[in-house]
Amino acid sequence: MINWESNVFPGVLGRTCDRPCEPACRRGRVEEEPVAICRLKRVAADNKGEVKSLMPQGPFAPNGKKIALIGGGPASLTVARDLAPLGYELHLYDEWNKGGGMMRTQIPAFRLPEKVLDEEVNYILDMGVHTHFNKFVDSMTSILDQDYDAVFVGTGAPKGRPLKLPGFEEAGKSIHIGIEFLAAVAFEHKESVGKKVIVLGGGNTAMDCCRTSKRIGGEEVTVVVRSPRKDMKASAWEIEDAERENIRIHNNMPPKEYVIENGKLKGVLFGKVRAEYDENGKRSLVPTGEPDVFIEADDVIIAIGQDNSFTWIERDLGIEFGKWDMPVLDKTSFQSTNPKVFFGGDAAFGPENVITAVAHGHQAAISIDLFLEGESVFNRPPPMTNLISQKMGIHEWTYDNGIDHDLRFKVPHRENEVALKDRKVEVELGYDPLLGFKEAQRCLNCDVQTVFTENLCIECDACVDVCPTDCITFTKNGEEEDLRSRLKVPAENLSQDLYVSDILPTLRVMVKDEDVCLHCGLCAERCPTAAWDMKKFLYSVTKSYEKNGSTACCK
Repeated sequence: MINWESNVFPGVLGRTCDRPCEPACRRGRVEEEPVAICRLKRVAADNKGEVKSLMPQGPFAPNGKKIALIGGGPASLTVARDLAPLGYELHLYDEWNKGGGMMRTQIPAFRLPEKVLDEEVNYILDMGVHTHFNKFVDSMTSILDQDYDAVFVGTGAPKGRPLKLPGFEEAGKSIHIGIEFLAAVAFEHKESVGKKVIVLGGGNTAMDCCRTSKRIGGEEVTVVVRSPRKDMKASAWEIEDAERENIRIHNNMPPKEYVIENGKLKGVLFGKVRAEYDENGKRSLVPTGEPDVFIEADDVIIAIGQDNSFTWIERDLGIEFGKWDMPVLDKTSFQSTNPKVFFGGDAAFGPENVITAVAHGHQAAISIDLFLEGESVFNRPPPMTNLISQKMGIHEWTYDNGIDHDLRFKVPHRENEVALKDRKVEVELGYDPLLGFKEAQRCLNCDVQTVFTENLCIECDACVDVCPTDCITFTKNGEEEDLRSRLKVPAENLSQDLYVSDILPTLRVMVKDEDVCLHCGLCAERCPTAAWDMKKFLYSVTKSYEKNGSTACCK
């Protein structure tokens, strides 16, 4: 429930998240790979048991306000989840026959099983959301004319970019746009491709397209990227999964022409380039002079990016649009220049990912609630924070302070012989509870803070003696650069602040280098005066239903 309260879709994100949190994991400072935070969320979701009784139970007392949610993706669903317990009448519109938006149309079932998505979407819809599925909204005016008190637009970035090279028109139906291809397969409008498939693009959509092709008839599937491998936008693990399925990836080869023979697509002609970077890191692709490369293909899938599409929003409604025909929004409130219209997810600032859409939804829900309560949308509720001692005895803590030295555990995968036969068979099997526990043991307990109380310290230096990483130093104070150089182990990571105490009786200060602290608690165990304590820190972004102290969303 902790997962669900914040992330809304723990089972979905535990399988598909872009993992923006993992680069911040301190385990990555001592080893090549951080803790598998994303996949551990899946372990929690897959082993949750019965949880619906812990969620808000409608019907909720109506407050008389009505809100339209345009688009059934993660942003709109998050707004619905946060506002439903407050009594708002919520109407969700989507052109497809089920909720989920891009999670349903652009993430293949072999990565995200339909039953997992259905379950987590239905948790929200079952709160009393009025659904208008199979309804394509083609006019904002028609929505505003229905007397909604507020409108949230979460329509994503639904327009794939074409690549109109010579031969594009002649190739006809042999050329597909990536996100449209994935949607057609998801809804079983397309069930096969030719034996030879080329996917153009180096992002996650390209990886999904090539792997999908492999499951619906593609035997020789090739991904061709114009940039070097290190510049590919696809997540490293998505690239790894594609190559595990024997999909070839060629880099530094920009397409030049769709080759047509006898009125039919024959393949694609590619040039060869190398990447050069200037002093600012700006990249240029320079032709190498090598001969062009021809690759045969029956089908070509273009996955080179997505754009927003707001042709359905009339330009006389007070909603201002700016660069790239994107709505002009306040980045804090997500409110447009028409005060009753809000945007979120990819529809707000362009293509991102599911967890970003969820974050937008939480903040937009707060804004909508404030707006409809007649308050300023900038009166943002502060986050919830606390700091609680974990001490139970002289050598006992309420957290597991042991540090495991295992490297990151690999997530088990289904064998290709089984996985490639059915596009609905999930490839990643996930950690079982035991493997998940072992992976969790790699955590360095960053949520448990070492808290130092100066007036209790007798400067015996026992903590210095016991520290296994020599991260504590008692020394004369000074400027930061000088101080960093005088620690027991010089603190060279300038991105990590030092923990410096006030002046102690001997005119020294205690300095701790957080960069190498294991949060093991040995300093607190050894300290004879309890000057050190281990305190768990919790930070939680306040949701709309919590801004007045309510806990309506979770029991």
